[in-house]
Amino acid sequence: MKRDVEFISGGHKLAGMLLTPQGEGPFPTIVMAGGWCYVKEIVMPHYAKPILDAGIACMIFDYRYMGASEGLPRQHINPYEQWDDYRNALSFVAEQPECDENRLGVWGISYSGGHVMAVGAMDPRVKAIVSTVAVIEGWETMLRGHSPHGFQKLLEELQADRERRYKGEESRMIAFSDDPKDGLATWPYGHARVVFEQIQKTEAPNHRHESTMHSTEMLLEYNIRHFAEKILNTPTMMVVAAMDRYTQWDFEIAFFNSLQTTRKELVVLPQVDHLSLYENKSHLQIAGEAHARFLRKYLIEEKY
Repeated sequence: MKRDVEFISGGHKLAGMLLTPQGEGPFPTIVMAGGWCYVKEIVMPHYAKPILDAGIACMIFDYRYMGASEGLPRQHINPYEQWDDYRNALSFVAEQPECDENRLGVWGISYSGGHVMAVGAMDPRVKAIVSTVAVIEGWETMLRGHSPHGFQKLLEELQADRERRYKGEESRMIAFSDDPKDGLATWPYGHARVVFEQIQKTEAPNHRHESTMHSTEMLLEYNIRHFAEKILNTPTMMVVAAMDRYTQWDFEIAFFNSLQTTRKELVVLPQVDHLSLYENKSHLQIAGEAHARFLRKYLIEEKY
C-alpha cells in the first residue's frame, strides 16, 4: 500500500510517501531520503521493495527546497537542515497508525549515507541504521574527485559566491555533476549526469541537476567522523562499493571500525561502483537484499 503524506519541518511542508507491507500493522518503519539533489522517486522505491517484502514499512520523503516539498531557495542542500528533516520525519511516522513508534530506523545512500549516521547518533528513537556508499568527509571527497586545477577553480568560484551572498545577492547555481571539460560541477563526473538524467526521464521528473553553490561550500565543511563514537549499541549496517570513485571506501571502513557497537555489519560489494548501485539492477538487488535482511534481524526477529 502507498499513501502520499505531508509533514512540517523547519516551517516547510514536506512531501513524502508512506509504503506499507502486506499484513496487519503497526509495522516497524524505516525513514528514507536521498543524496545530492535527489527527489524521493530516485532509486529509493527500488530499495524499499525488499524492505517491504521483509515486513517493514518505508517512508520516503523530499527534503525542504527539493522536489515536491516547500521552501526557498530551491535546490539548496543544507546538510544540517536535512538532518532535521530526517528527525521530523521520524516524529511524523511515530504518530501514524501503520507504524510502530518503538521500532524505527533510518536509511541513507551517498550524502544521506552520512546523514543517517549523524541522526542515528543523536536521536534515541533510531533502533537501526543502514548506510550505503556514505560521504564521510566532504573536503577530502572533493579534493580526491577534482583535478588540482579543478579543485582550485571550485574554491575560487565558491569564494566569489560567498562575496555575492555577503552583498545580499542569491547564491548562484552549479551543476550537480558534469564532465570537467564541459564546465564546473560539484561532482566532476560526466557519467553521473547521464545516469541521473535518464532516471529523470523515466522515473523522477522533479529531479533538477543543479544546486546552489552555497550547498557545495557546506559539502566542503561536512565531516561526520566524530559521530562514530556516539553510536552506542545501535545496530548499524554499512555497505561499501569496492570500485567507488565518488565516495571513499577507506573513510567508510575506518568509520565502521570506530563504531561503538558489536551490533554492526560491513558489506563490501566487489566489482561495484557508486553509480552501478543506481543503474545496475543486479547490484541494486544485492545491496537491497542485504539492507532488508539486516533490518528484519534487528527490527523484527530480535527485541532491541
